[in-house]
Amino acid sequence: QSSARITISEGCCPERITTITGSTDAVFRAVSMIAFKLEEDLGAGSDGATVGRAPVTLRLVIPASQCGSLIGKAGAKIREIRESTGAQVQVAGDLLPNSTERAVTVSGVPDTIIQCVRQICAVILESPPKGATIPYHPGLSLGTILLSANQVRGRRPPG
Repeated sequence: QSSARITISEGCCPERITTITGSTDAVFRAVSMIAFKLEEDLGAGSDGATVGRAPVTLRLVIPASQCGSLIGKAGAKIREIRESTGAQVQVAGDLLPNSTERAVTVSGVPDTIIQCVRQICAVILESPPKGATIPYHPGLSLGTILLSANQVRGRRPPG
């Protein structure tokens, strides 16, 4: 319905990446539809009754080299985005594991999130990423992989 191309990363981990591509309008239609669907799902009680407007949270994945433009000098740009949209916006200080990207968390009701995502996109379109971007791929942490490997090695074959 949005005319955007939407892909969701493979995997059985708690996090998966949703990638939305297309014209600017198509991308914003898709973000809007997703935000309203999340609000609908969060606002329904266990009996299916609506319990009110729950805040929706999206985590955007942005190349770290563009986060400075988003934050602005002394935090001025991000403060302007927060004040003009009413959304809560937080830029993570650390890189996402094994990547050169950072998470930007946006929370609020769908209307404020959509306005906020529009403004974030406008900022990052004006300042292209510098250098190579190593994309974030969610998955199991190294500790989990090692633990699983140790558990497998510790088992004896049947018989």
